[in-house]
Amino acid sequence: MIQALTAEQEIIFKGYESLAEKVLTGQRLFFEEGVSLFRNISLPAVGYLANIRREAVSNHKAYYIRNQVINYSNICINRCSFCAFHRKRDTNGAYTLTLADIEKKVRDHLHEPISEIHVVGGLHPDLPFSYYVDMVRLLKSLRPQAVLKMYDAVEIDYFSRISGKSVERVLEDLMEAGLQALPGGGAELFAPRVRKILCPEKISAERWLNITKIAHRMGLKSNATMLYGHVETPEERVDHMVRIRELQDETGGILNFIPLPYQPLNNALKGKRTFAGDDLKVQAVSRLMLDNIPHVKAFWIYLTPPVAQIALNFGADDIDGTVIEEHVAHEAGAETRSAMTVNELKKLIRSAGYTPVERDTFFREIREDR
Repeated sequence: MIQALTAEQEIIFKGYESLAEKVLTGQRLFFEEGVSLFRNISLPAVGYLANIRREAVSNHKAYYIRNQVINYSNICINRCSFCAFHRKRDTNGAYTLTLADIEKKVRDHLHEPISEIHVVGGLHPDLPFSYYVDMVRLLKSLRPQAVLKMYDAVEIDYFSRISGKSVERVLEDLMEAGLQALPGGGAELFAPRVRKILCPEKISAERWLNITKIAHRMGLKSNATMLYGHVETPEERVDHMVRIRELQDETGGILNFIPLPYQPLNNALKGKRTFAGDDLKVQAVSRLMLDNIPHVKAFWIYLTPPVAQIALNFGADDIDGTVIEEHVAHEAGAETRSAMTVNELKKLIRSAGYTPVERDTFFREIREDR
């Protein structure tokens, strides 16, 4: 009999008592145990364990942020099969924002107390590196108090290629202009078999991890993502999580892990939409496997607000924020709105049984709404 488990817990986890005991006593799970969470253990049982770990980190708090998302261009040299956002030059729907366009988007919301500006876009074949540096400098001048979270590891690699500069020098230039954090996009799923199907032109998993490692060593924090629900296996999901966990062991630079369900419309992959049970299990397993990353995000734009709300009881402790404007997920068929008000976010959190806490990019608490 395992003393760490109550009689009720032994019934819930019959056959998997040792795994449950490891969670309850704060031990790290192995790869095989992560696979078992996906393949063999029921969703309620996995959610039960994930919520224990979630509340050990964040208690009864759930986080949101006042943020603005800017997607500066959908023109991209890559042709990822899962992506409905990218366009070729001179095709219908292709766009590139000028710095004046971006300035207007920011000025239109200067009356709102935004604490983060999140910027990502396509790998544009014509824009010079100076455009990206000037954008950072412009945004910092317009919003000096906001944290600028801009350009994922794929974009940083591309800037290095088009400028002829090292990754370190690219990051130095961007940080000097005002860059403060990196988003976690571009990771997709690390398994080579999956990347050949999803994004054969994109940088390798090893390159993504190395660029993120360089950024962390230079003092930048970042998020990390996982795109799931397309062609991957449970083993490949867990492999992705373990590699993220190993990176975090080395650098400690990841703030938030963000599982992103594949959006199936308007892209070449033509898969199927994930169902809520799978979304919730991914959230829960992420919390259990990533014991060294403090926060797991249930991104309401990808999950839908109702599923994001339920995910707060399955390991997630963050639902992102106001967003204001988003294109990448919506081009691929996300049926959510492109923005939510603070009051809507707080209501969502309270209805899930948690206390809403406004945060900044680094999870510094701005206000708690009891």
